[in-house]
Amino acid sequence: MIKDMTKGSPLKLIISFAIPMFLGILFQQFYSMVDTIIVGQFLGVGPLAGVGSTSSLNFMVIGFCTGVCSGFAIPVAQMFGARNEEDLRRFVASSAWLCVIFSLILTVVTALCCRKILEIMNTPEDIFEYAYIYILIIFLGIPFTFLYNIVAAIIRSLGDSRTPVIFLALASLINIVLDIAFIWLFSMNVEGPALATVISQAISGFVCLLYMRKKFTILKMSKDDWRMRSHHVKILCKMGIPMGLQYSVTAIGTLVIQAAVNSLGTAVVAGVTAAQRLNSFISCPVEALGQTMAPYSGQNCGAGDLKRVGRGLLASSLSGFVVSGILLVIVAITGRSLSLIFLDSSDPVILDYSYQFLMFSCGGYCLLTLVNTVRFTIQGMGFSGLAITAGVMEMAARTFAGLCLVSWLGFTGICMAHPLAWLCADIFLIPAFFFCKKKLSKPVRA
Repeated sequence: MIKDMTKGSPLKLIISFAIPMFLGILFQQFYSMVDTIIVGQFLGVGPLAGVGSTSSLNFMVIGFCTGVCSGFAIPVAQMFGARNEEDLRRFVASSAWLCVIFSLILTVVTALCCRKILEIMNTPEDIFEYAYIYILIIFLGIPFTFLYNIVAAIIRSLGDSRTPVIFLALASLINIVLDIAFIWLFSMNVEGPALATVISQAISGFVCLLYMRKKFTILKMSKDDWRMRSHHVKILCKMGIPMGLQYSVTAIGTLVIQAAVNSLGTAVVAGVTAAQRLNSFISCPVEALGQTMAPYSGQNCGAGDLKRVGRGLLASSLSGFVVSGILLVIVAITGRSLSLIFLDSSDPVILDYSYQFLMFSCGGYCLLTLVNTVRFTIQGMGFSGLAITAGVMEMAARTFAGLCLVSWLGFTGICMAHPLAWLCADIFLIPAFFFCKKKLSKPVRA
């Protein structure tokens, strides 16, 4: 169902849009969460650490795919807000062609390079093959990652955040069934959960595509619409590539942190892996509020209503602060028990590592809220290039933590990395928003 976000209460629109977004992110986390639970409980600490040691590399590549697709959807949201259906369809068609090209290139490059990257990351020898097999299969599924993310991003840009969730819910159930089948029935190791993730995402992508073609009459293409136009391709790349690179640049700092974690041994890797999985799961509400702002600000910028963009940003940020406080209390009380979901033993040392990392991360959720809401607002306004600078700030902070703080403070330095990175990004993003708003308002005053 198409939703016009240029009219009505910003807070109500954002919350109503963010709730399905939250469920969608939640189901996406089920892919990795179920993998981790099954690997940790049924395959042991070694395979768990192997899968966990790939998380930052996974984020760097898959995050690029997700960012590119989100960027491609911004001109679609802007054209929808401007009521320009012809250019809207042409942007959608050009996005499809670009996704095919990008997915093929990335699949080949990452499959060839992932072993070398794991070596550079100092992946422990006893978990290396687990890590390599898992991440190789995930990378071979990149075309399906692009398929789901571009279709879902386009549907969301038209104001429908519910439909992608329904198909992700179905795919998540399939993922759980396949995880169990591959490990129990076929006696697979880490390749089983990896295959389950790829197959499930492929199913959600294809079903979502079929639904979009059938239900969204505004997207019915003519032969001329499918022709790639340099003007549209240029705008899409200007929006999509910086958003993708923002994730990848951010992940470079995460890779440095992962290398520091790996150097501290398998127990630390296992503890941080459990905490990272929980962190990704618990932070879903904050992530959803942020991602809501891209289609919201895109539609309202297309309609020329910058004041409404500012009101929406304030509403989403304040909502995120409230949620952050609630989540911190929950984690403080239940953090150790939650870590046991991903671990097959109650080793107090591993549990302490997991809990300490999780508390530092949750303590910085207010900072993460601003990173998400302000960054996605800026991107929806059409200034995706600034996302790279924010990513560089995060990368520099994490690199400093991984290379310096760890040597000074040990494991505590690793725990400080994420909050420090979010703080540095906010220092850049908040002034950047006012700069973007001022720049866009000049033609209006003229």
